[in-house]
Parts: sequence; structure tokens; C-alpha cells
Amino acid sequence: MRSDDTEPGIDRAWYETDLGTYLLRRERAFFDAEVADLFGFHALQLGLPECNFLEANRMPCRAVAGAHGDVDTAVDFCELPFATQSVDLVVLPHTLESSPNPHQVLREVQRVLMPEGHVVVSGFNPWSLWGAARLLRRGHGEFPWDNQFIPLLRLKDWMALLGFEVAAGRMAAYAPPCRAEKWLHRWRFMEFAGDRWWPFAGGLYFLHGIKRVRGTRLITPRWSKAATRRKALAAVPNRIAGRSPRARGDETCD
Repeated sequence: MRSDDTEPGIDRAWYETDLGTYLLRRERAFFDAEVADLFGFHALQLGLPECNFLEANRMPCRAVAGAHGDVDTAVDFCELPFATQSVDLVVLPHTLESSPNPHQVLREVQRVLMPEGHVVVSGFNPWSLWGAARLLRRGHGEFPWDNQFIPLLRLKDWMALLGFEVAAGRMAAYAPPCRAEKWLHRWRFMEFAGDRWWPFAGGLYFLHGIKRVRGTRLITPRWSKAATRRKALAAVPNRIAGRSPRARGDETCD
């Protein structure tokens, strides 16, 4: 059962289980690697405040926003109370799939991001062993199986429509979603082979997008350049019968 102070669709207690701990290690490794060298002034994490995915980032202003829990700012993900183009980095740990309107959440993220700002997203892959387990376990009110698993290609399409360019991405969590740690340990060989043999079938995917804004060009009137007058060249008198022409002032009267 979810407590009332949890994010909608996210059970924080689940991350304390063996399976949740297994997943969290992989999420933290990717987020830390991606945000460590991103610079700016304002970084924002939407949801899951107990897991600080901005810890490796060095921006001076870092905040966690969410609907409930120990957050810096209480927000509605579909209507973020931040100024347009005011944030340099936004991380979304399963935020989209826990929202009833994920496309609107992503649209709000695009609005608040600065040009060339970064967004880092994590989500569950429906085309994986985790997706198969969801078909068997959904309907029991348990995270993450009752959440919507957004296909990776669909998320890429949404990001492209909003002007995001995918800068990085990867899959993780190839082992079956076993509840006990000993079974996860037995399936660990799949982690080493997954990236090479079935890179599309990881239970977890990550995307790092950059907000691209096309540059504008100032259009000015086509000023017509005034035609410059050619300097008239002085006429050169021709020689007549082998005699040099006399200057105009040298002429005398008989």
C-alpha cells in the first residue's frame, strides 16, 4: 500500500526492497555520470525526493519539486510554477510514467528550460522482461507494475516534436525482476551480456536530451547602393604629322 505522502504512482518504500535497491544503483550511476559535467545556475529534480539524483551536479541552485513529501517546492507537474527559460537542467526519475498526462509534463519541462538546457529521463522499458512481468502483476496496486510503461520510441518522438535533441541514452537492468537478492545475483551474467547481445531489452532506459532553439536572423531591407559616378577621363589629343600637341596655353596668334 502507498502512503499518502508519496508521489502519485511512485512507492518510495519499494526502493528499499532488494529489487528496488538493484534498480536504484543503476539509476544513480547513470544520473551521476550525466549531470556531473553539466554547468549552469539552476537544476531541478521532479519527483522522488528521497533519491537525490542531483548530488553529483555542481550548479549553485539545486532543488527537488514534487506533489508531496520532503520537497523544496510543492508543484503540479503539468503546471510548473517556474518562469519560462529559467532552468538549466531537469531530471525526471520515472516522473513521466507516473503522471496521467506525461506529454504535458514534458511540454512544461521544455517551457522552463533555457535554450541548450538539459533534461535527463529514466523509465521502464515495456519491451523487456520487466514489461512482461508488468502484464502479470498489474492491477494489484503495486509500484511499478501499475504505472504506464512508455515505449522508448514514443518518448523519442515526443522529445523530437518539442525540439529536444537526444545527446545520450542507454539501457540497464537486464536481469529478470526477481524479488530476492539471491536470484538477482544468479542472473547477474545477463548484465554483462545485455549491452552486447540484447541492448534493446533492458528493463530500464535513460535518455539525455538537449533543448535546441533555432537561431533567428535579422532581416533588413535590401538597401540599394547608390551607383558611384565614374570619373571622366581627360581626352588625350592625338599626334598629328609627327608633331607633339601644344598645350592650350602655348598657342600664339600670328
